[in-house]
Amino acid sequence: MLLSTYGSRGDVEPLVGLAVRLRELGAEVRVCAPPDEDFARRLDGVGVPLVPVSRSARAWTKEAPPASSLPQSAAEVIAGQFEAVPAAAEGCDVLVATGMMPAAAGALSVAEMLGIRSVSVTFQQLTLPAPHRRPLAYAGRPFPPEVTDIRALWDLDAQNIDALFGEALNTNRAAAGLPPVKHVRDYVIGDRPWLATDPILDPWQETPDLDVVQTGAWIVPDERPLPAELMAFLNAGAPPVYVGFGSMPMHASTDVAQVAIEAVRAQGRRVVIGRGWADLTLIDGREDCFAVGEVNHQALFGRVATVVHHGGAGTTTTAARAGAPQVVVPQLADQPFWAGRVAELGIGAAHDGPTPTFESLSAALRTALTPETRARATAVAGTIRSDGTTVAAKLLLDTVSREETAMSA
Repeated sequence: MLLSTYGSRGDVEPLVGLAVRLRELGAEVRVCAPPDEDFARRLDGVGVPLVPVSRSARAWTKEAPPASSLPQSAAEVIAGQFEAVPAAAEGCDVLVATGMMPAAAGALSVAEMLGIRSVSVTFQQLTLPAPHRRPLAYAGRPFPPEVTDIRALWDLDAQNIDALFGEALNTNRAAAGLPPVKHVRDYVIGDRPWLATDPILDPWQETPDLDVVQTGAWIVPDERPLPAELMAFLNAGAPPVYVGFGSMPMHASTDVAQVAIEAVRAQGRRVVIGRGWADLTLIDGREDCFAVGEVNHQALFGRVATVVHHGGAGTTTTAARAGAPQVVVPQLADQPFWAGRVAELGIGAAHDGPTPTFESLSAALRTALTPETRARATAVAGTIRSDGTTVAAKLLLDTVSREETAMSA
């Protein structure tokens, strides 16, 4: 089986979980993903081969292409799928497509070209048309303020996606001998998309237009020990506050680290700083702060007082499973949604806007650090499902088994 994506760590890590479970059930698995060193190292650590596609996702993210160049950037991503996926998919029965919409569109097109069964998967529900919720607006393409009808907004969403990605997708499809796609979004989603999120954190409301399969989040148990120096820091005092923004570049990263450390110190807490793609660093040599790079978040979040993060689906789920209160400082895309869910569930605070100040972050921390929030986070932790990869893996294997039976009949 081929698991294909292009995006940040939050797009790759779920595929690690699914790949591990599939291999445990006897399947051969490859992952097609950006050639970033941390992705390759993570996959190598679980014995799953990485087939590199396109260029570094970290470099792509840090460059932050302006909205006007998004079609050109998307064209590069789509072309990368057509270049890398055919060879990677050789001998595969099923292709699982995830990640950025143009990447998923390219991977699904390759599966169509090769006559391989494909499944479209999303790690958040906001790209799935729903009559009760507005779509996300793409950068540089805000929805007209006078349009308030939900269905009309979803129609505009489809038009925007076609304008951004349609030409590049259909150019590559034509070169591969495939017919043009009329609407990119509808092609990627299909009739039966999978939603790989936890139903408590991300409840899906049934709609008449889509048969959504919610598998639960794809998580691989992380058995890696925490570094000895980090363990010593954790054991030397009360639980610290973790601050990290994952794959977000956080262009004002120096100020963010300064603000975060000062706000946490004001609450009488120690700090663990996650460097991440923003390269956050310590602001002084005081012993109440510790900086970490790649580390086992499942183990670490069980040892902290609060997790301050950007609101990626994976980090939100990991913190929730660990019973750690959260402060979500959303930067873009689906992150405000996850911030809202954290606040609605009472397991933390949603920061207003992407740029924290000492005052705003201090207020959010005061909410997250209350005994009531801790108790609620502990209670919700016991409801988060851990079988998402098992559900998804068995569905995939059942699909292959049914097709093999049909072919031999």
